[in-house]
Amino acid sequence: MNSPKTDTDLFARLDELGIAHRTYEHERVYTVGESQTGRGEMPGAHIKNLFLRDKKKNLVLATVEEDRDVDLKDLRKRVGSSGNYSFGKPELLMEVLGVEPGSVTPLAVINDVERRVTVVLDKAILEEELVNAHPLRNDRTTAVTPQDLLSFLSAEGYDPVVLDFDQPADEAAE
Repeated sequence: MNSPKTDTDLFARLDELGIAHRTYEHERVYTVGESQTGRGEMPGAHIKNLFLRDKKKNLVLATVEEDRDVDLKDLRKRVGSSGNYSFGKPELLMEVLGVEPGSVTPLAVINDVERRVTVVLDKAILEEELVNAHPLRNDRTTAVTPQDLLSFLSAEGYDPVVLDFDQPADEAAE
């Protein structure tokens, strides 16, 4: 695999696509709790990202509101994955998305040259004014509009699955 793209490469790609972005520097954060404590007044949706693998080794990157509890069985049914999910190992995360644990972000699809990941987005984050995500490193947070996040994903070859996590899978199917 080639060297993963850096935040500088990411910012250049966002600029190339005409996507406005603002980046905030902060201490390294590895958890939602650390992020909440150290971010100060940063407007917009704050997210957490789950890098998952099913029994057939299909990969899912689920980006949800930071406080959201995610029922992995429910998510598996809604995405149509095979068997239970497990969290992707750090080596796989680096191989596919080019980031380390704590730096997982939907923006990391810039490194998924084989398009191995299915991107799942929480509908609630798309209803916010801004979405805050790590720019491939966990000592910074980059804000973009939800529409620009969708534009970026599309430009990188992704059509994300958008799920309403406020509705259980049984109700969502109706």
